[in-house]
Amino acid sequence: MSAHDPNCPLCREDGGTVLWRGPHLRVIEVDDADYPGFTRVIWQGHLPEMTSLSTHGRDVMMRAVYAVEHVQREILAPDKINLASLGNMVPHLHWHVIPRWRDDRHYPDAIWAPPRVAPGTESPQWLANQARTRQLLPRYRNRLVEAMNTLLWH
Repeated sequence: MSAHDPNCPLCREDGGTVLWRGPHLRVIEVDDADYPGFTRVIWQGHLPEMTSLSTHGRDVMMRAVYAVEHVQREILAPDKINLASLGNMVPHLHWHVIPRWRDDRHYPDAIWAPPRVAPGTESPQWLANQARTRQLLPRYRNRLVEAMNTLLWH
């Protein structure tokens, strides 16, 4: 498979705000109002599956996913973290790392399921949690960059 596919949105665009970019992958922040801290790890080359990578490439990718999860747990302290590699709509290798809270709109379902809580009917706890998480995002971003620069590659 080619290193770049001009028809692929993850080849043409970053896919979100780039927090860190290395020679093999990039880590981006997803702009999702319901899920602050939602992060994607995206392989730079256009490959569809984990088994399209070499053993080393798979190790690099998963170390990055684990680093993002670790920093989310450390800084954002969600109730759960969802890891997903789907690629049905965009067959370009990427992982979603999604902090989840028991009172979020979709819990316990996947964030792509119909919401269980309609906009405007959120609990006060959810609103407070959203505000707290947004305040932590600068610290999360900084710690994630630090983790990617030091813990992952050295």
